[in-house]
Amino acid sequence: MEKNSSTTKGNDTMDDRALPDDDTVATALALALRAPSRGNMQPWRWQIHPGSIDLYLDRTRSLPVTAGDQRDVLLGCGAALHHLSVAFAALGWATIVHRMPSPGDPDHLAAVAAVARRPTTQDIAMSAAITRRRSDRRHYSDWTAPPGYLGLLTERAAALGALIRPLRDRSGDRQALETRSAAQGWAGEPDHADLLLLATPNNDRLAHLRAGEAMSAVLLTATNIGLATCPLSAPLDSADQRLHLRRDVLDDTAHPQVILRVGQAPDTPDQPQRTPRRSLAEMLSPAHA
Repeated sequence: MEKNSSTTKGNDTMDDRALPDDDTVATALALALRAPSRGNMQPWRWQIHPGSIDLYLDRTRSLPVTAGDQRDVLLGCGAALHHLSVAFAALGWATIVHRMPSPGDPDHLAAVAAVARRPTTQDIAMSAAITRRRSDRRHYSDWTAPPGYLGLLTERAAALGALIRPLRDRSGDRQALETRSAAQGWAGEPDHADLLLLATPNNDRLAHLRAGEAMSAVLLTATNIGLATCPLSAPLDSADQRLHLRRDVLDDTAHPQVILRVGQAPDTPDQPQRTPRRSLAEMLSPAHA
């Protein structure tokens, strides 16, 4: 069982923590439901207990192309888990996350407890980014990257156990260029997005969950500084593609998990639409709804 806490106080255990009031929990969960997932499948469900909010994988919600590989659905669940922590932080609660808490139940992905803490300006800004973030699939405009932006995104990913490597034309890396073409998949007009490869040292279920958390942190941070984003999983469906990236871009030190497009949104009227989400009642187990 892995534990991650933004606060440590004496020998408190998760059972010692009390959840916020019902309205606060509902607000945080509603924001967590805005997390991105491949095909907007939303492959998660929640249970509310007296001392924790528990995240479970919903195996019925995966795309046929990825049914045999749970990387994508676990990425989505990790993003929802991070969104929940971000939402709680802005509402005045630090989260204590126990990942993979039930060895006998691999679908029990996390148990989240909370402790009161004054929100920071950054907490509030990151939470506000949840409702502004969209998966923007348009061609991105030519742009000058904000100073230090890549370092900031890399730092946010590293805080959650992941690393970022840019895939850039000037690198001369053949595999990176091939991945860039596959990831864009558009013809006609140029796209000026930066492509960032998010990777993790390990490649097990926990690593996939943590990669989803890191993906969420990068997407929300980029949104907060005014950039457009779009996660891309399909280019990594091929085991050969992942192997080449691991060897040629990551020097065999990490495992590719997802590619993130980041850049300047075009100044056009066709803004990306907010994709629909299931209701909170649908996401809660029936006994707790």
